Amino acid sequence: MSLNDSMMVKIRELAAERKAVILAHNYQLPAVQEVADFSGDSLELSRKAADADAEVIVFCGVQFMAETASILCPDKTVLLPEPEAGCPMADMITAEQLRDLKARNPEAVVVCYVNSTAEVKAESDLCCTSANACEVIGSVEPDRPIIFVPDKYLGMYAAAQTGRDLILWQGYCPIHVAITPGRVQRAKAEHPGAVLMVHPECIPPVTRMADAVRSTSGMCRFARDSDARQFIVGTEIGLLYRLRKENPEKEFFPASEAAVCPNMKRNTLEKVLWCLEDLRHEVRVSEDVRTRARRALDAMVGAGKAAQLAQ
Repeated sequence: MSLNDSMMVKIRELAAERKAVILAHNYQLPAVQEVADFSGDSLELSRKAADADAEVIVFCGVQFMAETASILCPDKTVLLPEPEAGCPMADMITAEQLRDLKARNPEAVVVCYVNSTAEVKAESDLCCTSANACEVIGSVEPDRPIIFVPDKYLGMYAAAQTGRDLILWQGYCPIHVAITPGRVQRAKAEHPGAVLMVHPECIPPVTRMADAVRSTSGMCRFARDSDARQFIVGTEIGLLYRLRKENPEKEFFPASEAAVCPNMKRNTLEKVLWCLEDLRHEVRVSEDVRTRARRALDAMVGAGKAAQLAQ
């Protein structure tokens, strides 16, 4: 038995003893995805956490994801295997900066991407994901201005799709910005005929080149349902592991080998094992922040239901 295999066995034993559920974001290392109970995008995993019959949640992702799980599951212990795993984009705006922006635009509705800190969510009216940003923005009254934080590129994509003018914060994901038109052109030249699917955090010239613009979980569904046999994937390369595992008869190629998130890769099997052994690195959100952030998350769910009823 390999070292990784023996660690996985020990992790599963400890998870059972601790009544823990292990969640892994789609960008995690393959071994971490393998040992997890569920893989998915950040909000999808937080919902799994809320529904799970577990006392402990081991969230293999980055800080804001564990915070979201804590917001939705205040009665559970949420652990982040690597406490220094942060998100540069989430850190590009503070609650104080958002309060200042709101003061300068008092009539505006604040739509906040879930890739943000709990404190920023608490200052927002609605949250959104990369999958439902257009739907959430479309739910806002046509005469109300909209502040969108923190990702300007997701905001630009949603604005183009909905026809709404947005007040954009100038945040971005450094990993998705590394997926340039030149890199995509090279990938297309190497794999002619392959379907190009990209994440909406990519820059506009790249999203305009795409055959499909999807969240990570949306890419998984798109690849599963498509008749195509080859795909170029414009997001962090960790998603390729899940895509290849779920679609062994299809081929997947990165739009850019440079699209690697070092923070996502900081969670390892060893760190998952250590956090379960000692229940270390708990992430907890203060009750005041949790209550206000939960309202923004719940408003997102309400906006989705309203959109469904309007169809």
